[in-house]
Amino acid sequence: MDDTTPATMLADRALLRLSGEDVRGFLQGLLTNDVAGALPVWSGLLTPQGKALFDMIVWANGEDILLDVEREQRDAIARRLTMYRLRRAITIAPEDGLAVHWGRDAVGQTQDPRLPALGARWLAPPAPAATGWHAHRLSLGIAEGVADLGSGETLWLEANARELHGVSFTKGCYVGQENTARMHHRDKVRRRLVVAPIDESDPRKRSTYPDLGLMVTLRRADALGDARIPDWLAEAIGTEAGDAS
Repeated sequence: MDDTTPATMLADRALLRLSGEDVRGFLQGLLTNDVAGALPVWSGLLTPQGKALFDMIVWANGEDILLDVEREQRDAIARRLTMYRLRRAITIAPEDGLAVHWGRDAVGQTQDPRLPALGARWLAPPAPAATGWHAHRLSLGIAEGVADLGSGETLWLEANARELHGVSFTKGCYVGQENTARMHHRDKVRRRLVVAPIDESDPRKRSTYPDLGLMVTLRRADALGDARIPDWLAEAIGTEAGDAS
């Protein structure tokens, strides 16, 4: 690495390593997405009512699984998974020898599983921290993490999980599956997490990004107001991109 190497590490992300007996089977019964097949995938760990506790990207690493999570939530996620582990011979531990990296135009790397326009995402040893990630994802209307999604506050499909490939409707049971599947089959996603200009009076505001003049908020799908409507969301709700009227 030299002075011309681009900074790519996402410093607010961290990894959890799961190793041991049937790790994929263990996660398959917990997470919203199908982790038995090709990885990476974006997935959620929900309450029994189908509300998001944590979101993460799931990677394969040999026989182990690496969870790409918020650094500030890594310990909380490990505790939650340990609660479900019971007597299984599975180790859940921080992985600090690798880090999460991102590049808008990185050649030869894996695309973000949520949306190709997010750019490339990969795991490698720690390196200088990148800038611009949050501005880029918010420009595409993507919410992530506890600050944006809340903890036990937002239904997983309201977090746009269906449109961003964060849920499987064919994999079988997982925590929160019943309500999530019911919403999908009845097509009743009445609210959406969206990115909009900051409005401190918004009662459903989740998080703010003052340096960008933006916030993430939960709004009725038929009354998105001045929210940014990217193409992927416009297609889902049947309106024009950039226009919520």
